[in-house]
Amino acid sequence: MTYPKPPYIGRFAPSPSGPLHAGSLVAAMASYLDAKLHNGTWLLRIEDIDETRTIPDAVPAIEQALLRMGMQWDQNIVTQSERKPLYQSACDRLTAHIYNCACTRKEILDSITRTGQPMAADGAAIYPGTCRNGIANGKIGRTLRIKVPDADDPQRLIRFNDRWLGPLTQDLAKEAGDFVLKRADGFWAYQLAVVADDAAQGVTHIVRGADLIDSTARQIYLQRLLGVPTPAYMHVPLLAGDNGEKLSKQNGAAPLDLHNPLRPLLSCANFLGLESGISAATNSIDAFWPQAIAAWEQRLRTLPRTKK
Repeated sequence: MTYPKPPYIGRFAPSPSGPLHAGSLVAAMASYLDAKLHNGTWLLRIEDIDETRTIPDAVPAIEQALLRMGMQWDQNIVTQSERKPLYQSACDRLTAHIYNCACTRKEILDSITRTGQPMAADGAAIYPGTCRNGIANGKIGRTLRIKVPDADDPQRLIRFNDRWLGPLTQDLAKEAGDFVLKRADGFWAYQLAVVADDAAQGVTHIVRGADLIDSTARQIYLQRLLGVPTPAYMHVPLLAGDNGEKLSKQNGAAPLDLHNPLRPLLSCANFLGLESGISAATNSIDAFWPQAIAAWEQRLRTLPRTKK
């Protein structure tokens, strides 16, 4: 017996650490196009779980920018800082797999330096497991970490098919290590919050920037432990600045020009490889989006092992 697939639910999840820029528009556009192509629901989630990075008035600025670009979300906006009980509930279900850690960032980096252990692909320190079997006398727990499978456990290998990049594998033990679920400052970690939110919102497809690809295995691992579905993942290329680094709010990327929204839309569409499907005579947002959706469908056909 075959069962119908759940309806498509996608999302765009910016952090309110500043206004949207061209790099974030690429991710927003890709997620929006994919949802609309599949007659799906497109959600907007504000990922402000790290409240120390929140900039006043960033949320209304993000909303305004998306609307000016012609992207309307389909349900009420979800804000992570208002969902802390959800994250506590998820953590409570992981009790058998978590432990207190007393290590500071400096201690972790010093340990890695002494042992010559490599850093993770995203530049993060791979935790050496110092507190895995208990905190040393005189130390106090600072963070909550989750145990990943041991180096000889086949479950450490997380395999998934990225809809843009094709089949990928990450070794959690070697490439991630036991990662944080709750930070020393009391905030829930991104990895737990995003998994809990995606499950609660019924997200079936995640389309986001390639800078988050190294988080995917950790999120799939948490999904398996929590017994929630794993969405289909797609990681689109990152737009780089003149210095070759990815555009980001941290490195001063310019906000989107909202006075001429069609210009950044066309630029990001070209970056995603959609230019051949969009007429050079396109002169309005209303004309842009139907062409972009059709061009996105054609673009997907060129990707490795594309899955809808």
